Amino acid sequence: MNWSEPLNLYCERLGPGLWAEPLNAVSNAAFFIAAAAAFLLWRRAGGRDTPALLLILVTVAIAIGSTIFHTVATRGAILLDIIPIAIFLAGYLVLVWRRYLKFGLGSAIAALAIFEVISFTLPSVTPPGLLNRSVPYLPALLMLIVAAAMVQGKTRANSPEAATSHWLWIAAGLFTASFFLRSIDIAVCRFFPFGTHFIWHCLNATVLYVLLRAAIEWPGRGASSRVSRSAKRRRKR
Repeated sequence: MNWSEPLNLYCERLGPGLWAEPLNAVSNAAFFIAAAAAFLLWRRAGGRDTPALLLILVTVAIAIGSTIFHTVATRGAILLDIIPIAIFLAGYLVLVWRRYLKFGLGSAIAALAIFEVISFTLPSVTPPGLLNRSVPYLPALLMLIVAAAMVQGKTRANSPEAATSHWLWIAAGLFTASFFLRSIDIAVCRFFPFGTHFIWHCLNATVLYVLLRAAIEWPGRGASSRVSRSAKRRRKR
């Protein structure tokens, strides 16, 4: 396989060159901003949540990898784009199962295995160009919807944990919109030569920030745990 082979996958790119996708490249700044905002939130929450910090670092890797791919645009560079995304999805799925749903490690590993099997199988059983090659992201969208529904089902309406399901539903809604925009990128070329992939970046950066915020603000972590314990002491009095 020729890893240096140029790829032309998006509406904005009309040929080889580092700046053949200016909006797709520059819009990756949104991922850096999301990671920075999440890091500040993590610090204010006490700075002790290691899983959340690792996910923030993966978000930085997503920003770097996507920037490289949308400038270099080669078959090898695309790995720098998709691998960090896959790591974030796997890590967040385990976090949902362990932190939000309180399931055991074995259950989390089983859920991750099912997710990975679906993620690898689905693209191979669907037409290659379906939805502008967005099919591999369908399992991630489904994961978000299922996670939001399961967390909502396990928490009381007015409990501190209920805010997490709200964040997950917001992330699912944003990701649905970004998925749609990614799927029509080539289709809108005739009317909008820049395409819609750069909006996919901006919306997905927001999705990652929302997911990170949900993890950081989960009751029992950092500042949230102190607020929760303080409220319990007041109720006992």
